[in-house]
Amino acid sequence: MHAAARFADYLSRKRLKMTRERRVILEQVLAARGHFGVDDLQEILRKAGHTVSRASLYRTLPHLVESGLVHKLEMAKGQARYEPMVGRHHHDHMVCLECGKIIEFESREIERLQDRVCRRKRFSMTGHTHQIRGYCDGCAGRRGPRAGGPDPQAHRV
Repeated sequence: MHAAARFADYLSRKRLKMTRERRVILEQVLAARGHFGVDDLQEILRKAGHTVSRASLYRTLPHLVESGLVHKLEMAKGQARYEPMVGRHHHDHMVCLECGKIIEFESREIERLQDRVCRRKRFSMTGHTHQIRGYCDGCAGRRGPRAGGPDPQAHRV
């Protein structure tokens, strides 16, 4: 199903309409490359000649996330970044707390471990978000060796 039809179907089930603003936001989000914040999206929309209020962005983005068309990354200090997921497969993220750099990665080992833990705990997983917060190579080098590093004992499964 095409993304616009998928979003319209999602909105219909929520008893909401596919408004002109929602369609424009969807189109620009799907055209976005990489991760973006609300300010970035508003600037993209402005440059494309669309006037969309911040309130509309803040109301529409959670629906795009819930519909599965967009993924939300929680950043430091309550900020969020988003990425379109149409035509993309699952991946995880490392987020630098200093510069905000986002590094995508995939790990079959982590996926297998999650599945094993869920089976052991008799938990039926429907999805997950795996995000590692820390410092990229450049920022870690400026912070000194293992400054603020994690407790090696804290990661028991």
